[in-house]
Amino acid sequence: MITELNERSRQIFRALVEAYLAEGVPVGSKSIAAQLPALLSSATVRNVMKDLEDMGLLYAPHTSAGRIPTQTGLRMFVDALLEIGNVTEKEAREIEAMASSHGAKMEDVLADATSRLSGLARCAGLVLSPKHEPPLKHIEFVNIGPGQALTVIVGQDGHVENRLITVPLGMTAGALQQASNYLNARLLGRTLEEARRQILVELESKRLELDELSAKVVEAGLAVWGGGHNRSAGASLIVRGHSNLLEDVHAIEDLERIRTLFEDLEGQNDLIQLLELARNADGVRIFIGSENKLFSLSGSSLVLSPYRNKNEQIVGVIGVIGPTRLNYARIIPMVDYTARIVGQLLS
Repeated sequence: MITELNERSRQIFRALVEAYLAEGVPVGSKSIAAQLPALLSSATVRNVMKDLEDMGLLYAPHTSAGRIPTQTGLRMFVDALLEIGNVTEKEAREIEAMASSHGAKMEDVLADATSRLSGLARCAGLVLSPKHEPPLKHIEFVNIGPGQALTVIVGQDGHVENRLITVPLGMTAGALQQASNYLNARLLGRTLEEARRQILVELESKRLELDELSAKVVEAGLAVWGGGHNRSAGASLIVRGHSNLLEDVHAIEDLERIRTLFEDLEGQNDLIQLLELARNADGVRIFIGSENKLFSLSGSSLVLSPYRNKNEQIVGVIGVIGPTRLNYARIIPMVDYTARIVGQLLS
């Protein structure tokens, strides 16, 4: 569609969108005429704005009001006319401050990155990361009642996780201990998923070494670990900075949009699925309004960038969510830079 616009129409469209993104209110022809270097009358600007409206790039939210970009107009602006800046030295220092947290856990690094990005962008920050599974040091099954056992998993980094599993009724302490011994002999230095893959293969041939009840405990524990196959179930989602979304509310309808957005953010499974889409792309991805089903009602935009591990594999996504009226030129490089710093820290 951009090829259908002449240079004058592009200038007027760019000026109007930039003014709207800066102020958040409908933009009139007089305001545009005053901004443009060429001497154009308000009537000329009005005629061009009418043509842009007919093309579906602008609309008037109220009678006799100025114009604001449609979702189609915003998408064309972002894809074809946006001049992306660079992070400032101050922003870079703020983002790089994460690097001073030597020895911090991955979850803490990502939470810090999300909070800093949220503060700088004045939006809600979010990150999707793989579930943290360090190499294992020890596992123990503890009987806590009929048909239930507590699985205590200790990682080599000192991380301890407790998981409740269902076991056959009448399970003896000896059977639980035998299952623990069997797993501990094969777990050391492996992640849960690595151990799971190996033990599934071994279990059929080694079943005779275990009594039937012990084998069921092992299988029950493996089933609990199986969440690693489901990327959504095995992912960790962090959202920070909800309050930033309330700082620039201009009207009651904006407040209603924010309320809807908060409800959307609570649907974390859908949000994780959306973030998974960003894993399939290099660089920054932008979702505007109804381009994503989850936020179609609240009319929000997401700016997302994947980050990589030391093997250059994409392992997560970080970004911000806010109204469609984002300062894209500032936020896009900020998200991209944060993703690169996070990747360096994880490497």
